[in-house]
Amino acid sequence: MALLLSLKPPSPSPSPVQSQSPPLLLLSPLTSSLFPHTIKPCKSNRLRQTRFSYSSRDPPPPETGCPVPPEQQPINEYQSLCTSSPFSWASGDFVEYCSRLLATGAGFAMFVGLPVSWYGSVGVGWEPTQRILGAVCSGILVVTLAVVRMYLGWAYVGNRLLSATVEYEETGWYDGQIWVKTAEVLARDRLLGSFTVKPVLNRLKNTLVALALSLFMFIVLLINTESSSQSQKLASITSGVEPGGRAVAGVYSDESARSFEPEAFCGSPMAD
Repeated sequence: MALLLSLKPPSPSPSPVQSQSPPLLLLSPLTSSLFPHTIKPCKSNRLRQTRFSYSSRDPPPPETGCPVPPEQQPINEYQSLCTSSPFSWASGDFVEYCSRLLATGAGFAMFVGLPVSWYGSVGVGWEPTQRILGAVCSGILVVTLAVVRMYLGWAYVGNRLLSATVEYEETGWYDGQIWVKTAEVLARDRLLGSFTVKPVLNRLKNTLVALALSLFMFIVLLINTESSSQSQKLASITSGVEPGGRAVAGVYSDESARSFEPEAFCGSPMAD
């Protein structure tokens, strides 16, 4: 027995290095299972990495849970107005906006209004000045209608942007619904409507005022020209002689009768 005890290897004395606690990264799986608190930081880091990878993606838009069809959402309606003609004219450069309106009115007046007033039944008996004024009035009227159409479209989209609710149709006019905007969507839409749509509406209002004044001025000028022309025609008919000195057909005049039949006025004194 003593011999067996002497053959037993002595237990090693703990070295200074082994007596220290091993680092966290050098722990064996058995040590990790014995000390579960040492793996909690790794688990939280893994969760933190997973959350970071999810947040690095593009966040979903606020309309993710919006039941409104995309073509009926106010933000998409605003973008379609900005890219469609003639609604995009009002949101562009002011000089380009005015030049397009001027080109539209001048083109209609030259190619439609002037031929109609010159050769059509509208301007029968008009002087050249009256026909030109009539063509100008037709061009201004067409531009006014175009600006009114632009104003109605921008006002509709502006009201939908500033409103807290959105009225939409799921499949047709018979199943109208109302969706209440979220806080993020409402803030974005009102910011867009206040700083983008309202300036466009103010520009269109000023344009309508200027066009109305111009149309009124040209109509008054046309009426005055027509009344002066009619007064001249009435004076010529009363005298029996046109302004050029010619006799008016169908109107009796002693001077014209003496020039054609002098023998019929032999006994009557001649006018000086």
